Amino acid sequence: MQAVGKVGKRSTLYPPKELMKRLGLEEGHDVVFRVEGDTLIVEKVRDLWTLALQTRKWGETTVEGFERESEEMQEEYTSED
Repeated sequence: MQAVGKVGKRSTLYPPKELMKRLGLEEGHDVVFRVEGDTLIVEKVRDLWTLALQTRKWGETTVEGFERESEEMQEEYTSED
């Protein structure tokens, strides 16, 4: 999708509403600006929960395994030398 926006006072960028809606961007959302050649690229910063859910999983554990490791780490940090 391609559309024309505006550059306002103080270099404020005003993309068209249809682009903002399509990307799910609202006032206050974070974006990343990147320049490639003479092209400005604006990318939506995904929140960490969404990113975690969409990332390929590389490890596996159970609640019991997580609890056991947590207890071991706590014991390691709290034991007196």
